[in-house]
Amino acid sequence: MRKKLSMAIAFVLAFVILSAMFMTGASAAGVSFDPQLDLNSDYLYLVNLDTDTPIFQKDADKKCYPASTTKIMTYIIVTEKVKDLEKTMVTIKQSVLDELEGTDSSVSGLSEYVDEKISVLELLYCMMVPSGNDAALVLADYVSDGDVPKFVELMNQKAKELGCKNTNFMNPHGLHDENHYTTAYDIYKITEYAITTPHFTDITNTTTYYLSLDKDGESPIVTTNNLINENAEGEYYFEYAKGIKTGTTDEAGYCLVSSAIKDGVAYMCVAMHAPCYDDNGDYRDNGAMLDSKALYEWAFGSMELQQVVAERTPVCEVNINYAMDKDTLLLVPEYAYSTMLPVDMGKDDIVIKSDVPEVIDTPVSKGTRVGTATIYYKDQELTKINLVASETVEKSELVYAMTVIKNVVTSPIFIIAAAFVLILFIAYLIFVARLNKNNGKDKEKVNKPREL
Repeated sequence: MRKKLSMAIAFVLAFVILSAMFMTGASAAGVSFDPQLDLNSDYLYLVNLDTDTPIFQKDADKKCYPASTTKIMTYIIVTEKVKDLEKTMVTIKQSVLDELEGTDSSVSGLSEYVDEKISVLELLYCMMVPSGNDAALVLADYVSDGDVPKFVELMNQKAKELGCKNTNFMNPHGLHDENHYTTAYDIYKITEYAITTPHFTDITNTTTYYLSLDKDGESPIVTTNNLINENAEGEYYFEYAKGIKTGTTDEAGYCLVSSAIKDGVAYMCVAMHAPCYDDNGDYRDNGAMLDSKALYEWAFGSMELQQVVAERTPVCEVNINYAMDKDTLLLVPEYAYSTMLPVDMGKDDIVIKSDVPEVIDTPVSKGTRVGTATIYYKDQELTKINLVASETVEKSELVYAMTVIKNVVTSPIFIIAAAFVLILFIAYLIFVARLNKNNGKDKEKVNKPREL
């Protein structure tokens, strides 16, 4: 039953992520609603996965240390480089484990099984469930044929491929290094991709796992993520939470990447750098978990999917040329647009500003893109949409001809030319009149009798 449920969760999350990838993506500079919560984490990013819409963010583009959330990228590289995760076996080397000596870092207990073989899949459980740095190193060493820096290069290449602009990895586990950094938004992009990789949602939503090497079944590995562990101490558990990865160092503080699904609505929250210690140097509660839980409760209770514009609802109109008995054309959205908005949103909170030409020429076919419109929520840009013609308008040759004639007759050049011709004509008439007058005088002279 648990396995079927995990597969269902994996399917739902993967579906919403893949759907979001084909929508207009939001960036960390997008809209942010105010949950009015007292939050602990310095860097936060809460996004609705169904619409790829950021709901709340706090300095999501600022650099911070990722700690063990690094292992999400390690997971990606391993699953892309190892074809058969279940049947590929790896020997646990003491020399690899020795690299962690003196770091006092979280491990999964692989030191008990030195020289034994374990599957890559189980090593992924060891890395993601109890956040085993030992498993991360063993996997990186195996994939890179002993060249862990080469593995780290693959991590950084993948980060760039995923559009992460402020991320640089120095190791596969997340132990502190000044040059090992990321942002809440970049971690979201990495995790967004990781959800589509094999077994990811199943493994990261596991609370307890028994290794095949543990013959007695007395030493299970247990998740470090108390948001999904109802048996853990503290007020962290959230029944709708699904995974994903914790991280903690003195420099990084408490970190957590998680997701939650309720009533078919899915969110992901990245919480980074919640302080580990109070002013007295004592351990504080895990603020990253508390923040994530509080933000989920707020989002599920205060936000809902609302249609902002319908596909056939007119947004504005544009003037048109050469149409019979028609001077304007209504413009409608190319597609309907819906997004997550507060349930108590006022009708005046949404503003749509159009950017269309002053006039367009016919013929115009229905669905032709004419301009764009920007949709705002309380002065924050939600998205841009294309505006298209609501109907087909044919060109009238009669109206076109009359318009051309009118334009010619009323054009400055024509008026100047006509005035010039008129002046010439008047001058000609004056010239002819004078000529005729002179001719009359000459005739009088000829016909006058001579005096003797």
